[in-house]
Amino acid sequence: MSTTPTATPAGHRLLQRLILPLEPTPDVVPLYIEQTTAHSTSAGSFGLGSEAAAPRGDGAGGQRTSMSHSQVDVGDLSARHSAPVPAGAMRSFGTYFNAFPAGYWRRWSRVREVTLTVSTVGRGQIVVYRSNARGSIQRQDFRPVDGVSESVFTLPLEAFGDGGWYWFDVYAGAEDITVAGAAWSADASLARTEGTFSIAMTTMNKVSYCLDNIRALAGNEDLRAVLDVMYVVDQGSDRLRDHAELAPLQEAMGSQLQIIEQGNIGGSGGFSRGMYEAATANSSTYVVNCDDDIVIEPESLLRLKTFADFARTPTIVGAHMFDLNNRSVLHTFGEIVDPWRIQPALPSADGTLGHDFALEPLRSTPWLHRRADVDYNGWWMCMIPTETVRAIGLALPVFIKWDDAEYGLRAKKAGYPTVSLPGAGVWHVSWIDKDDLVGWQAYFHERNRIITALLHSPYPRGGRVVKESQFMDVKHLISMQYFTEAGRLLAQSDVLRGPHVLHEEIGTKLPAIRGMAKDFDDAVARKDADQYPEIHVDKPPRKGRPFTEPHRALLPLWTAKTLVKQLVAPTQERAAENPQAAIPHQDARWWRLAHYDSALVSNAEGTQVSWYKRRPETVRSMLTTAIGAHVELYRRWNELQQQYRDAAGEITSFAAWERTFAANPAPQREKDGAAGGRTA
Repeated sequence: MSTTPTATPAGHRLLQRLILPLEPTPDVVPLYIEQTTAHSTSAGSFGLGSEAAAPRGDGAGGQRTSMSHSQVDVGDLSARHSAPVPAGAMRSFGTYFNAFPAGYWRRWSRVREVTLTVSTVGRGQIVVYRSNARGSIQRQDFRPVDGVSESVFTLPLEAFGDGGWYWFDVYAGAEDITVAGAAWSADASLARTEGTFSIAMTTMNKVSYCLDNIRALAGNEDLRAVLDVMYVVDQGSDRLRDHAELAPLQEAMGSQLQIIEQGNIGGSGGFSRGMYEAATANSSTYVVNCDDDIVIEPESLLRLKTFADFARTPTIVGAHMFDLNNRSVLHTFGEIVDPWRIQPALPSADGTLGHDFALEPLRSTPWLHRRADVDYNGWWMCMIPTETVRAIGLALPVFIKWDDAEYGLRAKKAGYPTVSLPGAGVWHVSWIDKDDLVGWQAYFHERNRIITALLHSPYPRGGRVVKESQFMDVKHLISMQYFTEAGRLLAQSDVLRGPHVLHEEIGTKLPAIRGMAKDFDDAVARKDADQYPEIHVDKPPRKGRPFTEPHRALLPLWTAKTLVKQLVAPTQERAAENPQAAIPHQDARWWRLAHYDSALVSNAEGTQVSWYKRRPETVRSMLTTAIGAHVELYRRWNELQQQYRDAAGEITSFAAWERTFAANPAPQREKDGAAGGRTA
């Protein structure tokens, strides 16, 4: 893949260039190019509208927005850095991957002026637009073009203190015009450094995804020019090196690809290994933590590195996550940690999760124009300065969950901010349609959240964390989710044991939790409801009326009454023989499940069904244990907080992780006759 076809002015560095999708399909095209014009609706309005689309009602923040379906012919998008504009038509590059996030460059770099260079062939007009943090659109400049042209626009950044974007639209005249390329650049002397990066990709039995990502990097000359090493930390039983497809990729990349095999010590263990390798090799300015099951927009890595180079101080720079199965949908525009609850939250009240650019373009969505300042970035793709790694250590040894959020909070305290950079994105399977708060992962959610609160909560006794944890125990108990609750109780017990056990048990905790599943009905799953006895209920709950969530004001009383019933009321005899209902996952709310003595409940993916059965003796035993654990957490909070904070530096240190890597080698297999190790 060649370098950008559009030249940048002398003394400038390329910040961002026009790109089109590598595989142009209708679901991703709206992220790159559109043909619908967006305008501010009226004077004083903060919303945006579209001349070419019908109103869609109230959008984000109650503003009137418009629906825009891209009608760009995907057959025209055969080039990576150029796009045709048919005669009499308009093409807008005010899109996620091609608009310039001016507010972020204004806030985090010393750049105060950017240069946009647009190469065109044909006759037409280029119109440059800008937006402010409220999403109001203003025309910045325009230029008529004819023949082979190169138009240069000098664009100031002073007015972008709270957010806003630049972009350009191209209008064709009586004949077609081609946008041959476009580049955003700035004075090279404003960069803090010109770095290189390594990649830390953790994989476990997702060979096809991993090979695809290695292949995408191996064939990209621009990335290879700034890549030191791609470390693939293989923790699975289905190993990459057992697949013939790896050999040609290894030959193509040479020393730029290193496969490291080790035991399954989770995402935090895999990422820590890659971070460790990159930081101790002393050749890379940055290390990129990224999942294996992603589809990469390769330009994202270049944009992350460039932004990090220009950042005023060493900065963690992360990419956004799009839904792999609905590719125009942005999972989140940035995340903070709510300090009172220690839970992920959106940076602003008007943002939304799961924003679909096919329905609401960037230019017509006001809240996307406000700069989102974050506490952390998910490790689906996140670039971390190796200076930061050497200064604050590696991930907490928590297996999965909260390792990325805790690292961002820790880095922020040490003076290393995090930026989630618009225009840098990957596609990943979204967990919107998953429920990892139920099942074996509940242990890691509960334990790691409490540990994060102990390390970072600014409030006495963790704010709402202990109270909310106790309420979650009650919800799981009255939902008949006893395996989930068993994991949570074990998590609370392990927190009370202190931080010294985290490294010792990182490789054994998951098998132990999964070994508990056989003791609980709700952990046993079958593929179809037909594999269970038929549904039978003598008297439908609520006299057959629809279920409704208890009113907030009445919730404590309702929960107390329901819990008493769960503790003392005997179950209906027939409920042990026949489930009383079949409940789809989306309807399996705790306040509905509480009405049954047994029910068939499907999982979030719709692939399995479990038979939940109420057991009053289990509720009594678990509730007693939970109350005792929370009393201890509350009573010992200050003591535990001091223990974990005192130990944080040691348990995230290179030395501690070195011992854990050595203690968790890849399991020996008969076919290779020895424990797996490092291959290159």
